[in-house]
Amino acid sequence: MELAGLHHGLGPSTRQSAHPQLRSVTQQPSSLSANVGDTVRITCTGSSSYYGCSGNGLGWFQQKFPGTAPVTVIYWNDRRPSGIPSRFSGSTSGSTNTLTISGVQAEDEAVYFCDDHVLHSSLTG
Repeated sequence: MELAGLHHGLGPSTRQSAHPQLRSVTQQPSSLSANVGDTVRITCTGSSSYYGCSGNGLGWFQQKFPGTAPVTVIYWNDRRPSGIPSRFSGSTSGSTNTLTISGVQAEDEAVYFCDDHVLHSSLTG
């Protein structure tokens, strides 16, 4: 089964980070398609293993529909909130943070982006 539109990115030209330090972060790839069951990886490079100005780290967010509140799938670079499936994981190596989805499911189709997880959450409710 084709899973189209598993997107991520909304890079600095199209969205504002909650923190100016993250506006230079490069997210790759800008979009991708995957089959159900695939493993996909999305990276933020230039984050310098970012621990936000509040000390709360980099978060990965999932937004399924425009105009809806994003859901935190990873916080503090590699921690998964309660209720988020174990197929979502985060890792850090040097200046690169990676979101991995192991065994993609159809319901994972969404926009994914990285940001300071506390500041972003407070700005979006």
